[in-house]
Amino acid sequence: MSQILIFGDSIAYGKWDKRGGWVTRLSNFIDEKNLSEKNFEYYVYNLGVSGDTTEDLLERFEFEAKQRLKEDKKSIIIFSIGSNDSEFNNNIKSLRIPPQNFTNNILKLINLAKEFSINIIFTGLLPIDESKVDPIPWLPEVSYKNEYIKRYDKIIKSVCAENKIAFIEIFEKLKKENCKNLLEDGVHPNSKGHEKIFEIVKDYLIENKII
Repeated sequence: MSQILIFGDSIAYGKWDKRGGWVTRLSNFIDEKNLSEKNFEYYVYNLGVSGDTTEDLLERFEFEAKQRLKEDKKSIIIFSIGSNDSEFNNNIKSLRIPPQNFTNNILKLINLAKEFSINIIFTGLLPIDESKVDPIPWLPEVSYKNEYIKRYDKIIKSVCAENKIAFIEIFEKLKKENCKNLLEDGVHPNSKGHEKIFEIVKDYLIENKII
């Protein structure tokens, strides 16, 4: 028995999807494979927490991983985090987590994850609809901007490349899909958006023979 642990924020958690989000869809797909394929047995854990940044995730990662992973290095750790780090505070004109801190946090997550698994993956970030979240209606002093989302996405991709860690491209793929139609509130995916993310992640795992 091996585990698939998915750490992230509200998008990983599945906010605004009546079917539970892309992680739940992946879990259902894995359950079908568990039932239909001999010698295939994985359990998916959704460890997404709404509002989390990389700093928040660093505080809980090791404890939560220890509760679920023992000696099985075949288990898979997927990180889906970073959008909240890129929030821009309009009052003080600064990003929530500065780029250098964000870079260091991604590297720290990688090094911690290596203690538990050889299969570490980061998903890329999602483009947003700035007309709805610049500023954010529920937090007017803060904005999401594609300029910063893309910048932080590139940081994740770069750190992964430098450390030979798998990276699943999402930003550019969803951008080609007219992503505004895939977003519920400008930043969180709707059901169609979660379905797209699930398909991208599932296809990557299969094509690269990870599952």
